[in-house]
Amino acid sequence: MRVAERPAADGETDRVSATPDRATLRLALVVGGLVLAVLLGFGLGRINGGGPAAAGGGTADSALADHSHAPGVGAHSHGADQEAAAEAGGLAISRDGYTLAPLSAEFTAGREGELRFRIEDGQRRTVTRFAVVHDKPMHVIVVRRDLSGYQHLHPTMATDGTWSVPLTLAQPGLWRAYADFTALADDGRQTATTLGVDLVAPGTYQPRELPAPAATDTVDGLAVGYQGSPEPGLTVPLSFRVTGADGTSPTLERYLGAYGHLVALREGDLGYLHVHPEAELVDGAIQFWLTAPGPGRYRLYLDFATGSTVRTAEFTVTVG
Repeated sequence: MRVAERPAADGETDRVSATPDRATLRLALVVGGLVLAVLLGFGLGRINGGGPAAAGGGTADSALADHSHAPGVGAHSHGADQEAAAEAGGLAISRDGYTLAPLSAEFTAGREGELRFRIEDGQRRTVTRFAVVHDKPMHVIVVRRDLSGYQHLHPTMATDGTWSVPLTLAQPGLWRAYADFTALADDGRQTATTLGVDLVAPGTYQPRELPAPAATDTVDGLAVGYQGSPEPGLTVPLSFRVTGADGTSPTLERYLGAYGHLVALREGDLGYLHVHPEAELVDGAIQFWLTAPGPGRYRLYLDFATGSTVRTAEFTVTVG
């Protein structure tokens, strides 16, 4: 702001006040406050948001537990759009910058063996840090290519990054193993993906016909039925209800942090979806939101627990 003007004396020029007005001061304070807030937010974000310190926090074979997983519509969807969430996983041995490296792939049918593998990054380095998703850092699904013999396993990891779990392939034939995990990069980024590899049990392979579509299954005397009709590319609810022989509903227990786990496999290419339910029961039923990636026949596998026992109900569903 200029001082009051007056006629200048000889050799004298007009002066500009050296003191800024109040509006200028207020503007400077506001701008300074915004800059400070941005800097503080960035710093707190690095502290809380999984920077190297937050992700490291343990030994080389540690797996973080501070990883929440909301009910998903696809294979471990983490905030992706619906199209990405509907994409079937497990179709390749390499994806999203990671590779499934099997150390054992041949088994004797009917005899217990051991499935061993590593997960490698884009530089062929063994990955040893994984987020804990539903109580486990690694979920392994094994099924024969005719969609029989389903198993949901949880291997353990050695300090060198080698995963292992006992595995029995009951019948000869080609089998598919899926490694479902969320890897932690050095910069704290989390990558959820599913990789697949074929296993073999030599012998005469007699593929089983896929059972006809049905909305109910019976497991250990418990009737399990579902309501809902999956549609290609659409997110729809599927509700599963468990009923005892006397018509009453047994008490459902949480298994791996949820009331149920639903795996869907597509006939033909064995495309994989792993869907998690609502956090609480909905009118006594286990409710999922499923987005089928395309038309075809699918086999649904519902893991649920009652009386401290985990059971699996299976259904054939035609989509599209």
